[in-house]
Amino acid sequence: MFVSDFRKEFYEVVQNQRVLLFVASDVDALCACKILQALFQCDHVQYTLVPVSGWQELETAFLEHKEQFHYFILINCGANVDLLDILQPDEDAVFFVCDTHRPVNVVNVYNDTQIKLLIKQDDDLEVPAYDDIFRDEEEGEEHSGNESDNGSEPSVKRTRLEEEIVAQTMKRRQRREWEARRRDILFDYEQYEYHGTSSAMVMFDLAWMMSKDLNDMLWWAIVGLTDQWVQDKITQMKYVTDIGILQRHVSRHNHRNEDEENSLSVDCTRISFEYDLRLALYQHWSLHDSLCNTCYTAARFKLWSVHGQKRLQEFLADVGLPLKQVKQKFQSMDVSLKENLREMIEESANKFGMKDMRVQTFSIHFGFKHKFLASDVVFATMSLMESPEKDGSGTDNFIQALDSLSRSNLDKLYHGLELAKKQLRATQQTIASCLCTNLVISQGPFLYCSLMEGTPDIVLFSKPASLSLLSRHLLKSFVCSVRNWREMKLVPLLPAATLSPQGSITVDGFPTDLLYVCSFFGRAFEKAAEGTNSRTLHNHFDLSVIELKAEDRSKFLDALVSLLS
Repeated sequence: MFVSDFRKEFYEVVQNQRVLLFVASDVDALCACKILQALFQCDHVQYTLVPVSGWQELETAFLEHKEQFHYFILINCGANVDLLDILQPDEDAVFFVCDTHRPVNVVNVYNDTQIKLLIKQDDDLEVPAYDDIFRDEEEGEEHSGNESDNGSEPSVKRTRLEEEIVAQTMKRRQRREWEARRRDILFDYEQYEYHGTSSAMVMFDLAWMMSKDLNDMLWWAIVGLTDQWVQDKITQMKYVTDIGILQRHVSRHNHRNEDEENSLSVDCTRISFEYDLRLALYQHWSLHDSLCNTCYTAARFKLWSVHGQKRLQEFLADVGLPLKQVKQKFQSMDVSLKENLREMIEESANKFGMKDMRVQTFSIHFGFKHKFLASDVVFATMSLMESPEKDGSGTDNFIQALDSLSRSNLDKLYHGLELAKKQLRATQQTIASCLCTNLVISQGPFLYCSLMEGTPDIVLFSKPASLSLLSRHLLKSFVCSVRNWREMKLVPLLPAATLSPQGSITVDGFPTDLLYVCSFFGRAFEKAAEGTNSRTLHNHFDLSVIELKAEDRSKFLDALVSLLS
């Protein structure tokens, strides 16, 4: 059931209990976790934190801890499946689910006792009505004639029996019609996978309602929202709307910076709203490297071609930036060039067809020296969490990423920025290789690209978020590279694949460039696997990511083609 009063029905319930906290491996979930940890620390709530990257880890962790806890909190996992069916908990177990995955499973919605959904009601959920999905077994449907009077006339008995047969036939027909209608309603409701309001924003709203919100919590909410935007999980309109909500909180928390009499110390955390450049990590990199490794600019300049490199040179000449300045660290550029840099780049970008070169975002200052954009933190945290370094396990990476969000661990954040640069550079090099060697193949209703074993930097794309990032950037670059780009922008879909150490393929279905917030690959993958008996593993919280045995790839793709044609 949906929780209407988060404070009374959630926080005050767990405040005096020992709770188990399951957190998915994504940046938004980490930010929501940080906010909840800060609240628990305020009120001395005992909790155990368990990071989970998929359904198998969630089931295993639940079995290990279920005897010790009665209250479980799940962040960014559990809403889009029948949670009770998967975990098989005791009747006294209660699950509080704060998840962005949509659609929400109808069993979770209408379970009043064990499932409590911490989900904003103003999201366009469109949950089917209870009577359209669930139907109580009708009593008295089967009559054996026991009610008939033994002394009745034979003709009366026969008439009554005929009436009962007709009534039962009508009931069976009505039930078949209801079941067919139910299947259609559930198909329409469940066919598309998309994302709702950031979990970090939901947790920040809880802190605000209890008057316990801090500047740090606000920053984590901003990073959680920015993670959704960076990964194309929400529409631009949703992003701008949520930015407006957070901007009011930023003004409320940081207004003293503008008051000279009551100004904060320069060492304090300061958050500010900005229209900044749509360039990844440019303040911690060189401007040239950022232009070459940001998906938006690399795709529009077509930097995988010689002509694209020439266009980049023309662009820099139009801006009026010397190559010597552009290729050194941004912090080392001449102050005179940096003063009006954003306006100069935006003006030239408009001439080169890049109308969205500046975006609404937030930045955070730690004194004079440290300044980060929200997108910088997203890339750094994501890279720390999915780092392929051999000496780090999944849990170690999770803790590193979680720690990097604290202002006391800026060294970890800077390490994450270096990993992010490596990831972005490898992504653009792989995209250039795929486009130049024609590895993107049209399968009819979708595009397909396979990264075979031995591909440079393939280990960097072995995790879902990094593979998804590559998929999105490759699709956008491919759309820009073809002549009939308007047609391609509407029609093609891109499952990207990479080999994993276990001899299986990770397949990530990414929808069209215009409909990026809604993906129907999850249901399509399930049907294709069932129809061909392909050995698949649906272990990821995003239903559009599966693992497939390499030997079953051909028949699985054939089934997918016929299914989507």
